[in-house]
Amino acid sequence: MSVIRSAGLRGFRATVAELGGDAEELVAACGLPVAALDTDDLLVPDQAVGAVLELAAHRLDCPDLGLRMAHRQDLDMLGPLALAIRNATSLRAVLECTSRYLFVHARSLSLTMEPDPYGDRGVIALRYGVTAPGLPTPVQGTDLGLAFVHRTIARLTGDRYGLRSVELPYRPPAPIRAYEEFFGAPVRIERPAALLRAPSSLANRPLSGGDENLHRLAMAFLAEQSGDAAAAIAPRVRTTLQKLLGTTAPEIDAVARLLTVHPRTLQRRLAAEGTGFAAILDEVRRDEARRYLTTTDMPMSQVASLIGLSEQSVFTRCCQRWWGATPTAVRRGKAG
Repeated sequence: MSVIRSAGLRGFRATVAELGGDAEELVAACGLPVAALDTDDLLVPDQAVGAVLELAAHRLDCPDLGLRMAHRQDLDMLGPLALAIRNATSLRAVLECTSRYLFVHARSLSLTMEPDPYGDRGVIALRYGVTAPGLPTPVQGTDLGLAFVHRTIARLTGDRYGLRSVELPYRPPAPIRAYEEFFGAPVRIERPAALLRAPSSLANRPLSGGDENLHRLAMAFLAEQSGDAAAAIAPRVRTTLQKLLGTTAPEIDAVARLLTVHPRTLQRRLAAEGTGFAAILDEVRRDEARRYLTTTDMPMSQVASLIGLSEQSVFTRCCQRWWGATPTAVRRGKAG
């Protein structure tokens, strides 16, 4: 069974309520837990998500439901992939990391950059769709996915990015003009695949505000996410904190986002393993502090900053608690 994070249902409750429907009744009818409406981190069957979108569109007589939901979704729903995207320095890097790691969000979805199907060398095609063979194309789910990709690119580039056309592999139930108003481009129906066609120069467009170090860090965590999600989480928290120290605030929300879990879920899993976030952070700071003190001659203020402490005086108090000695004594080897 292929699954998707329940973040894919962001905006469903509000959109259905706006249309006069009952979101909880609809998800229950498709075998989804009601909790999936209000949390991002449940893993639910992607076919059930597609089914509830189709059911809602039918019962509420809203053929453009997917487009409407897209207005209520943002990058944050992608967890650590969002961090990698936001800190990419070019749109090509955004597309590459999304193509590589979209499966972390949804196992059966893909986004790939391909040559233009019409042979125009000045155009690239962004192909979105279900990778599992034999599955029908979900109309509302595909509408939602293409709309989300379109709005994300527009936000990252800060303008209308030159979309040439939208290709749909079906005859949509909503009027074509609704799609063309949403995308601001011609829409072609009953094509071989779901595509956004854009200028090939778009891939090389630089993006402002990105942090290359955070992008690499997020990519490293995405690579780790491809492993066993059921494994003990405390070692992963420790590794995450070691990499975060000195780059960004080592807060539980940031760590949870990188590990694609809710902060409360992270706290519960750590408690089940007999530890807690604060305890792990303290241990990582202690170990990193000893390493810096005994292997470098960095100023104490710099060591404090590198382990995420705002003041040298706080660092001194921590050293007294950890080893019963000052940082200088630890550096001279006069502490246990």
